[in-house]
Amino acid sequence: MQQSDRKLVFDKEGIEAFAFHFKQIRIRQGYTQSQLAFESGLSLSQIARIETARINPTLSTIFILTRTLDIPLKELFDFELPSS
Repeated sequence: MQQSDRKLVFDKEGIEAFAFHFKQIRIRQGYTQSQLAFESGLSLSQIARIETARINPTLSTIFILTRTLDIPLKELFDFELPSS
């Protein structure tokens, strides 16, 4: 497979489901986007882009967010994926 044969992987429906779930957890934990950005060291725009499914967060970002929100990693992924 040549590099030109690769396609960008972005599961829009999956990222949207994750974004909605992440936002619900943030709100339940009592954080505003600004507070979460400040406490995690991430930018406010990055938090907003995650919650609006505009970016696919890296694993490192996910780890930072779960530590900041003080939740188990599996809780962040405890949601249903839409069927394809």
